[in-house]
Amino acid sequence: MSFRQSRISTGLSRCLLVTAMMWGVSIPALAADDIKVTHSSGETQVATNPQNVVVLDWSTLDTLAQLGVQVNGIPSSNPPEMLKQYREGDFVRAGTLFEPDFEALKNAKPDLIILGRRAQGKFDEVSKFGTTIDLTPDPNDLLGSIERNTLLLGEIFGKQDKAAELTAKLKTSVAELRKLTANRGDGLLVLTTGGRMAAFGPGTRFGLIHDVFGVEEAVKDLKIGRHGQSVSFEFLLEADPDWLFVMDRDAAIGREGTAAAEMMDNELVEATTAGSKDQIVYLDPASWYLLDNSGIGVMQDSVDELIKVFSATR
Repeated sequence: MSFRQSRISTGLSRCLLVTAMMWGVSIPALAADDIKVTHSSGETQVATNPQNVVVLDWSTLDTLAQLGVQVNGIPSSNPPEMLKQYREGDFVRAGTLFEPDFEALKNAKPDLIILGRRAQGKFDEVSKFGTTIDLTPDPNDLLGSIERNTLLLGEIFGKQDKAAELTAKLKTSVAELRKLTANRGDGLLVLTTGGRMAAFGPGTRFGLIHDVFGVEEAVKDLKIGRHGQSVSFEFLLEADPDWLFVMDRDAAIGREGTAAAEMMDNELVEATTAGSKDQIVYLDPASWYLLDNSGIGVMQDSVDELIKVFSATR
């Protein structure tokens, strides 16, 4: 996502205020400055420092929490562990990540509504209930999207300094991680669910392990698709990655199933280079699956965790 921001001139407002004061006329308080935001679903005029904010996206909620911004409305779903502070409290429960509750939005009368990837298709309907922006990240520029979204939210909520601090730290950390992954062998990322596996390569939903973090891909021709490429244990053995990154979808969504670690505990996986060198890395499923690593807090955590992993095996 990219955005352009332009300040609305306040000259006329100041002139009107001076004139009103000269004539003793009472006028309403002036509105805060607006910014024009170009986002994933269009262009929207947004008033700065909104007080009544509804967020229907975990990643945005994560970023706002890092910025120290309070919100009034959140998804009705149970927040993941890194957002456990939102599990209790007098929040408006404004629908699921996919299906906004229009009645709840109507009653909330929000100053600003923020959507993400899962509710993106509801943008036009949601916009009827208040100023709405869509912070769906660009899958081809995840790191850039996180930076832009963080700086944008900092501008909207008057947290510019904190936003700059967070984005600068993340850039530095990613650069450090890329130095650690360079010439450290290749890798393969698999998602487990319901006893099955799918592999994801560059240019996919979880391709940031290669695209952003710099790990060389073990398989060059993986299918590019939302759900990855279905693979078997024999496929893993043939691919023979130096590093195997594993994500447990069932754990992410709270569904019973064979745990990823249990699935990887077999002779075929142990025979791979990753298995024999104890280089199987279990990724945090909530950060990677539920939040797509697109909040600045979870992205920083994911980078920090991988820095520890690669630093420990140098």
